[in-house]
Amino acid sequence: MRRHRTPIFHFILRSVKNPATADEILQDAWLRMIQGAREFQRASRFTTWAYTVARNLCIDHARKAVHRRHPSLDQPREEEGATLGDSIAANDAGADRNAIGHQLQRSLVVAIESLPNDQREVFVMREYSNLSFKEIADVVGAPENTVKSRMRYALERLQSSLVEYEDYARTLG
Repeated sequence: MRRHRTPIFHFILRSVKNPATADEILQDAWLRMIQGAREFQRASRFTTWAYTVARNLCIDHARKAVHRRHPSLDQPREEEGATLGDSIAANDAGADRNAIGHQLQRSLVVAIESLPNDQREVFVMREYSNLSFKEIADVVGAPENTVKSRMRYALERLQSSLVEYEDYARTLG
């Protein structure tokens, strides 16, 4: 549990965008894994099974959220991408670099969220959870080459969405 908690939590958080909700879903995932431990087939890795359980709970949460009428106070604001609590000013980098960094971060979040679900899912599992293409293929139930194609399409879309930051990235590197 210690080894897999953080990566699975971040995977869930990318889906639900609320730390408290992500923590609840993570707890539900662990509970389901403990209850279903006897049914776990050793044909696949534990990681694959754990991500599959978490993914299914995220899908269930998204289905239930469609029926809610009022957004949560912790939900990111559309225009800024951060909650009210997240909007406290930072005191580290220069103001211009900070502003561009925040703008880039919001643009990246918007670009990732605008990806088709199948591409976003593969991108998040690969880039944020460091799963191999084989593991992702097992989780989503698609051939490995399909998963690789989804990742390639996701990267192409993100690159075209973030082309305005290309010169800025060169100045940093």
